[in-house]
Amino acid sequence: MNFCSDNVTGIAPEILSALIAANSGAAMPYGNDDLTQRLEMQLADLFETEIEIFPVATGSAANALALAVLSPNYGAIYCHLDAHINVDECGAPEFYSGGAKLVTLPGMDGKLSADGLDAALKQAGAGVVHHVQPAAVSITQATEAGTVYRLAEVHAIAQVTHAHGLLLHMDGARFANAIVTLDCSPADVTWRSGVDVLSFGATKNGALAAEAVIFFKQGFGQEFGYRRKRGGHLFSKMRFLSAQLEAYLKDDLWLKNATHANQMAQILAAGLSTLPGVKLCHSVEANELFVALPEPVITGLLAAGFQFYRWDGAEGSVVRLVTAFNTVEADIQAFVTCAQRHAQPTGSRVLADV
Repeated sequence: MNFCSDNVTGIAPEILSALIAANSGAAMPYGNDDLTQRLEMQLADLFETEIEIFPVATGSAANALALAVLSPNYGAIYCHLDAHINVDECGAPEFYSGGAKLVTLPGMDGKLSADGLDAALKQAGAGVVHHVQPAAVSITQATEAGTVYRLAEVHAIAQVTHAHGLLLHMDGARFANAIVTLDCSPADVTWRSGVDVLSFGATKNGALAAEAVIFFKQGFGQEFGYRRKRGGHLFSKMRFLSAQLEAYLKDDLWLKNATHANQMAQILAAGLSTLPGVKLCHSVEANELFVALPEPVITGLLAAGFQFYRWDGAEGSVVRLVTAFNTVEADIQAFVTCAQRHAQPTGSRVLADV
């Protein structure tokens, strides 16, 4: 009954089993093990191109270290004002880049627009010594609003990014959920659409702690390797990160888990959207819902033991609900039933009680 985040979940059984199997015997450290070498080939096959990959344990490390490679310390990294790198990473991109500045832009439904980005870059002061220099753009897939960039949107943003001489990063903490919605290949929404580097997430979708930085544009690997080590994110026992990611990909577990999470979100959205006084703030396109609820509904749900975040302050009416790979449909039905009970007009509730 906890809808706070997809970080509240345990580990997918398949991934836990893979960790136990990887625990047998000895393996070379720092990524020189057979598991990590095999994973590199598997991800190259998945993305249908030559890549450089670097497993790390956290999404913040993946994002911050990747952006540090893309931007000098006097650079500017453009992102949505609600982007995770801006709101929830405690200055990690600025820290690991040595001072690069995050420049935030507005956008409907958690998305940057190509036109808005182009207008901002034209006024950025490129080449002017008094200004930070535009270096990179970061977009989130799926977004912080639970929406998904379509292929054409990614392509248009990439065109603007590259036309101004910048590089494009994609924060894919919920990349699997976006792929399920788009029903496309991972290649189509990344390098074929102009993405230069991807933070490929697994932790929110069933892993213990595993992400991978994937470079589609060649030539950044050596620098990233040094930055990962200097930043304290080169695991000596790398096989335990790689084992998670290999199990994540095996038999399309990553897509199966995301499909379930997305389906649960759709069921929850359908149940809530019919209730009086309830409004979905954004289209539900992945596994997150942002819902405006009447206060009696919020307090009633909390009193019944359901857990979720108020998203617009301690007394706010907008809540975030997140489903996951192991969300139980019965919990969703219980949530909707409880919300329905508290959403009824007072008179109707009294008559029902009688």
